[in-house]
Amino acid sequence: MKHQADLYRVIDFFQSISVDSVRTLSLIYTDDVWFKDPFNEVQGLDQVSHIFTHMFEQVDAPRFVITHSVLQDDQAFLTWDFLFRMKRFSVEEQCIRGATHVRFAEDGRVAYHRDYWDAAEELYEKLPVVGSVMRWLKTRARN
Repeated sequence: MKHQADLYRVIDFFQSISVDSVRTLSLIYTDDVWFKDPFNEVQGLDQVSHIFTHMFEQVDAPRFVITHSVLQDDQAFLTWDFLFRMKRFSVEEQCIRGATHVRFAEDGRVAYHRDYWDAAEELYEKLPVVGSVMRWLKTRARN
């Protein structure tokens, strides 16, 4: 498969992500990459770099564990666990489960990156005060 090595490079990048590796984003993403997650929708390498830098400012010991990946033509889908510690709210390690859809450019770098995860369940419900409100709303919505 044409992009198999590119997919392995992306997986390796995320599983070993660090403050220093953010400086090497141009090896992973195109200059005009489009990126979207539940909090951001940006275009351009500088904007994506800012998102990753901000992540390291907000959380301690962030790391991704890629649990599955599927590659078809120039697109891949990855499922992952994002493990981290909130700097302001807890010392317990937190886990967000999500998925990423990427499209590779001709040169093998990622030109499109879309993350899918439920911010309410995976993040807000785990926060003090906000979490109890979110859990209450979820219970009310079920009935």
